[in-house]
Amino acid sequence: MTVRARPSYATSLDDSAIITRDPSLRSGKPCIRGMRITVQDILEYLASGMTTEEILVDFPELTVDDIRACLSFAADRERRLWSRPR
Repeated sequence: MTVRARPSYATSLDDSAIITRDPSLRSGKPCIRGMRITVQDILEYLASGMTTEEILVDFPELTVDDIRACLSFAADRERRLWSRPR
């Protein structure tokens, strides 16, 4: 049995330029580039089975990097949540 090294999932993508927060937009939820599309929206679309391509067809103003930034943002938030002292 050959064991492969896991690829590094650390990303050089700087999601701070893509994921924005504005208290006057969607109650301050993290949004994509100041639009009314939230990180939560994208995560829910992906969780429901939509592909990246289907999301991009439905929302042509989005890019693949926008969707990757949402995933990176969610992974970082999860990492920080579980790295807190208990």
